[in-house]
Amino acid sequence: MLLFASLISGSSGNCIVLSHNGTNILIDCGMSAKKAGEALSKISINPNDISAILVTHEHIDHISGVGVMSRKHNIPVYANENTWLAMEQKLGNITDANRRVFKNYDTFEIGNIGIKPFKTPHDSADSVGYSMFAGNTKVSLATDIGCVTREMFEAVRQSEMVILEANHDVEMLKTGPYSYPLKQRILSDSGHLSNDMSARFAYELVKSGTKKIMLGHLSNENNLPQLAFETVKSFLQLKDVKINADVQLNVAKRFDVSCLCGENV
Repeated sequence: MLLFASLISGSSGNCIVLSHNGTNILIDCGMSAKKAGEALSKISINPNDISAILVTHEHIDHISGVGVMSRKHNIPVYANENTWLAMEQKLGNITDANRRVFKNYDTFEIGNIGIKPFKTPHDSADSVGYSMFAGNTKVSLATDIGCVTREMFEAVRQSEMVILEANHDVEMLKTGPYSYPLKQRILSDSGHLSNDMSARFAYELVKSGTKKIMLGHLSNENNLPQLAFETVKSFLQLKDVKINADVQLNVAKRFDVSCLCGENV
């Protein structure tokens, strides 16, 4: 059985879980350990059965619960060296046995899941996304990305399932309450992916064979779930992609569990 799900998604916090035949991996934990445990219980996973926490980058909406989860449940934490340097003081004490360092693009295994971290363009120390291989299925997480690079696309292409950033609607952002410098940061190539850019990325993914896409990391101030969904859906339909036939499309809930799939592989 394979399960790929978002436990929480957005600027308030992010946490993804991938589960396959007894191996359970968290990607980030931007929520309290208590809330993470409650969310995991909804998909019948005990926090004590988490095999590892993979960290994408050091921003607090991705790591606020990582340290406590690691200490409370004795979970190894994986990140590249630059991310470790940027986040270790925020996490608190992590035992040497649970401090795992990888190099970007080097594949490694956790239980029966293969992991390949790839570099993403974001204003952090050394942010990554992940492609993961469970059985015969490839799934990927690509959020906190200011633009789509060739290297990133090559890493994610041909994934069966992808959790993809659709952070903001450009016009909502431009006319919204954020300061001008913050707006420029979000719109930059090291900021966040807009609905329109996400739609174009989604189309390229569908052409490569992706069958399920979940839009995630939506801004609470500069986006709406229905707007993100309709923007991506409309672009795909313009390109003759049939929703629910060629690809399943949905949006991750901000404060609740959203399951992308639960299939036998």
